[in-house]
Amino acid sequence: MQKISLSIDGMTCQACASRIEKVLLRQDGVAAAQVNFAGETAQVDFDERTIGVEKIIATVGKAGFQATLATDDGIAVHQAAMPSVRLWLIWLAAVPFLIGMVGMLLHRHWMLPAYAQFALATMVQFALAWPFYRGAYASIKGGLANMDVLVSLGTLAIWAYSTWMLFSGSPEAVYFEASVMVIAFVSLGKYLEERVKRQSLNSIGLLLNLTPQQVEVERDGQWQLAGLSEVLRGDVLRAKQGTRVAADGVVTDGTAWCDESHLTGEPEAVKKQSGDKVLAGSLVSNGSLVFRAEALGSATLLGDMMHALSEAQGSKAPIARLADRVAAVFVPVVVAIALLTFALTYWLTGSLNSALMHSVAVLVIACPCALGLATPAAVMVGMGLAARHGIWFKDAAALEGAGHIDTVVLDKTGTLTVGKPQITAFWQAENNTLSEQEILRIAASLESHVSHPLANAVMQAAQAQNLSLVPVEHLHVTAGAGVRAEVAPYGTVSVGSAEHCGFRLPEDLGEAWHAASVIAVNIHGQHAAFAVADALRSDSKQAIAALQMQGVRVIMMSGDKNTAVAHIAAQLGISDAYGEMTPRGKAEAVTRLKAEGATVAMVGDGINDAAALAAADIGFAMHGGTDVAEHSASATLMRRSVMQVAAAVTIARATLKNIKQNLFFAFFYNCLGIPLAAFGLLSPMIAGAAMAMSSVSVLGNALRLKRTRL
Repeated sequence: MQKISLSIDGMTCQACASRIEKVLLRQDGVAAAQVNFAGETAQVDFDERTIGVEKIIATVGKAGFQATLATDDGIAVHQAAMPSVRLWLIWLAAVPFLIGMVGMLLHRHWMLPAYAQFALATMVQFALAWPFYRGAYASIKGGLANMDVLVSLGTLAIWAYSTWMLFSGSPEAVYFEASVMVIAFVSLGKYLEERVKRQSLNSIGLLLNLTPQQVEVERDGQWQLAGLSEVLRGDVLRAKQGTRVAADGVVTDGTAWCDESHLTGEPEAVKKQSGDKVLAGSLVSNGSLVFRAEALGSATLLGDMMHALSEAQGSKAPIARLADRVAAVFVPVVVAIALLTFALTYWLTGSLNSALMHSVAVLVIACPCALGLATPAAVMVGMGLAARHGIWFKDAAALEGAGHIDTVVLDKTGTLTVGKPQITAFWQAENNTLSEQEILRIAASLESHVSHPLANAVMQAAQAQNLSLVPVEHLHVTAGAGVRAEVAPYGTVSVGSAEHCGFRLPEDLGEAWHAASVIAVNIHGQHAAFAVADALRSDSKQAIAALQMQGVRVIMMSGDKNTAVAHIAAQLGISDAYGEMTPRGKAEAVTRLKAEGATVAMVGDGINDAAALAAADIGFAMHGGTDVAEHSASATLMRRSVMQVAAAVTIARATLKNIKQNLFFAFFYNCLGIPLAAFGLLSPMIAGAAMAMSSVSVLGNALRLKRTRL
């Protein structure tokens, strides 16, 4: 199964997006299709053995839209919206009508002669408004009516009625200004909508600008300027103060402070020197660096972030299904209301003029655009805001789910703690014949095959003493418990929890052991143990307090012993803390919490957290942890800080609230506007202006999310 991203041009409302999805899903081989009206993108999952990319693009084209494949980075890119010549000509033709309408408001009755009005209105109706007809035809042909149908029906009805009245000898009864101004206002509204969508909603354009297009590269011992496209992996580059790093790489010379907030959300600059990694897009705020490029373009962490953000912003939140269902029947219902309005108004008043104007106002005021923009606009802004703070949601469903979180389950090691534990004490049974160094060397030999912060503590201690590792055979890892192997000439060796190693430690080992994690060692019946302590992250206590202030229940679950877990929980103010938890036990505990009605988020970074991350409603994985943990999670935290979980909950709740506000506004607008138009309280011109501004208002409300305080 293959997945592609497409850039879609020509959509005018949510009904267009629904129609494209419907057309694509009819094709053999297409498994899934999601079209984002606000982002003007489509994500298609398909079987390449059955259908090709060219046919998918052609299918969208037959539906009346233009589709282009995303860039090589997997990102759909749109050019900035500019006023078209057509828009300028429409408003040039509308100016005489606008002057006349303003004059009537000032009781100065001036208007172009009727035949001049006819000439201008005809030019606008059949030349400049042609895109509306084209969109309406394609929409009806596809079996789903859109906004173009409403605008075309309404303005064509006014033009036809006015033309008939003019040539039947009643030039005083023409309403050409209504058809022209409706087209002008709707066209202006669509331009403003496109401008906001392309320049303000999507954060990807800003991220694209973070990579410099010209870089200093060393060639034949000389520094020279070259285009980024000419740089190869392994090239040596230079980044001076005030410039941005062009690729992911390793520093070979120099010292500098780099701002990596575009990826991690961390506002403080990080010191970089020889041997350190640098990330594409980082700003060199002080100093100068020479580094070797190891990843370029889409292979960089920045490229990965843009690709992930593009996919996430193009996905649909579950709450959007309501708008999709309404949009599917919206236009036919509005046309039926307009016809009913025409019939009733003519029956009650006997006035053909009033009946026509009332029914046209109903057609024009109804706007499925605001409804279609309500959810994706807020999701796009919310996703961008989260990404700027180092939080990568996998999709819109994860963002929406995070807004409902009421319980957070936290792992301890590497999550609440720094994740760099050190050995602080050693114990061995009295009958042991092996030295402490020999036990450490054997334990490190097994732990070198394990990915866990506690295992790293043993490895680092062995490296610090320059101890060589010994070969191991028949190695078996039990997640959350330990590792067992055969080591010649010692026999069977177990390293991990005391239970895994088959013995119990004495209870009077001292205070240092109560607050520490324990790594037990059993070397063919010889028992020993290391006390390993890990410092709390500087912001863990603040993060727990921030979550609790938001009404979130915080629970700590760890595979560590109960005394160490209780010690950390007391420091952080966590009342629910459980130690000696297996990976299966964590997952089962999360499942029980969900069964009790809680919406659970799990935060972890290791293999032993993967099952619980998958079982939770929302899983947050620390970046830099295990791949399986990140794969199982719904979101990735780039800064490895629980404070980002509190920020994620804040952003998600603000986004969900914004979506509900937008949906309320869109429904309220139509529920209020259609009856007012039906009763003749709105003219077609005012209805056109109101329709145009409704979408812009929804977009403006979505943009307020950028000011969310964390």
